[in-house]
Parts: sequence; structure tokens; C-alpha cells
Amino acid sequence: MSDRVPGGSQVPGEATRSSVGRAMSVLATFTAARVELNLSEISRRSGLPLTTTHRLVGQLTRWGALEQTQHGYQVGLRLWEIGALAPRGHGLREIAMPFLEDLYEATRQNVQLAVVDGRDAVYVERLSSRTAVGIITRVGGRLPLHATGVGLVLLAFADPEFQERVLAAPMRRFTEKTIVSPGKLRRVIADVRKRRIAVSDGQITLDALSVAAPVFGPDGTVQAALSVVVPSDRPPSEYIPAVHAAARGISRGLGWMPDNPSGRRKAR
Repeated sequence: MSDRVPGGSQVPGEATRSSVGRAMSVLATFTAARVELNLSEISRRSGLPLTTTHRLVGQLTRWGALEQTQHGYQVGLRLWEIGALAPRGHGLREIAMPFLEDLYEATRQNVQLAVVDGRDAVYVERLSSRTAVGIITRVGGRLPLHATGVGLVLLAFADPEFQERVLAAPMRRFTEKTIVSPGKLRRVIADVRKRRIAVSDGQITLDALSVAAPVFGPDGTVQAALSVVVPSDRPPSEYIPAVHAAARGISRGLGWMPDNPSGRRKAR
């Protein structure tokens, strides 16, 4: 039976959407700003009829992907369990955690680990204290590559074709310091690639500064980026050695060979 809105008219494109696609549309309605939604809100945000939304939400709740609350629904722990198994997050975090903890103990500031996904940096781990400068990132959250320290690192070591796609796309301005000029961004990422360090000063919030470095995998490609976010009045040079050391430690844990120029393991 086809899904139709009240009055009998079919939702545009609804007939061609698969069951999996509809379920994904339901899950995608939840955001960091809206972690709890009722059925009407899920229906409106997903573009699905209310009857379809009710059926899918019931199925997702029984499976554990959603949980019912007093006022609606929220994402369930079953999704977190499965998401934590993602190789780029799980294995990387297991190896990185001791080095992240050491960097946190040395700085008592925000320490973050991120990977690239599309044109965004996705944060897979974060350590912070109540006295650290406030930041808007969270584990599982994402920010555009051009405006963050980890993003600049990930962009600098990406392939040239991907870099050009990012440079050609509109870039969101968060503050007056956010780099939105393709020419300036091209120069910045060239410097980041050369120095293997990125400093993002006031690009997301004016009171915060990020110092980031690349994490290399066994094949010599950059697998992630590590950063420490500190108050903007702190000199970046104070943190560069510690960030470099932590990033190199994680890289070694992943199998990177720093004595091999290509970064690849030597044949045995």
C-alpha cells in the first residue's frame, strides 16, 4: 500500500524510497540541537506521512535504535553500540586513548581526535575539563574542514582533487577570523602540509585556538588528526611539541614507520 498524505495525494518521491531509506530518514531527523522529538516533528522533518512515521518509529523502537521518552523519542543505545564498532572510530580510539590522556594531563585543555567524512571533520574522541575553554564540539559531532585545526590537517593531506572540491564549495563563516577565501585556504593548507602542524585561531569561536597535527597510518596516509584547543591568548608554540609527540605516538601505534620516507612498512 502506498503512503499518502491526508487528502489522498502522494508524497513526492515517497513511492521510490526504500524501507531502509525511510528508516534512515527517521533517524536523520535527530540532531545535537534536537535530541528528543515527537511523532509529528519526526514526520515533518523526515518528509514522511504520519502513518509511515508511526510504523517505522515503532519498529526502530522495538529494535533499540530509538527509545520512547515522556514527550517523544530519542536515539537508542543500540545505535551507539553498533556505531562504536566502526573501524575508523573503535580501533583508532583504542590505540589513541593513552596518548590523548597524556596530552590532556600535560595541558588540562580540550584534547580531540577527528577523522574526515565528506567535507567535515567528525570527532571520534574528546577529553576536557571544567576549567578548559568552552568549545562546541562533541563526540560524534562534525564541523567543516576549512574552519578547524583538525579539519585543516585532514584537508592538507587529502588528495588534490578532494581539496579542489572543498575549495570550490561555499564555506561557512563562523567568526570574522574564519577562512572563507579559497586562495588563502590554499596557502594555509600548503603550509600545514609542510610543517605538519595547523593553528586555527578564533575560526569557530573567537576565544579559542586549536593546535593540530596529523596521525599517519601504516601506508603513510593520514588516518586522523589530533588537536588541543586552548584559550586564544595562549601562544601556540607552547603546545606544538606535545601535540606532535602525541600524534607521532598514535601513528606508531597504528603501524606507521617514521624511519621509512614513504611511511610504509618495509618488507620482511
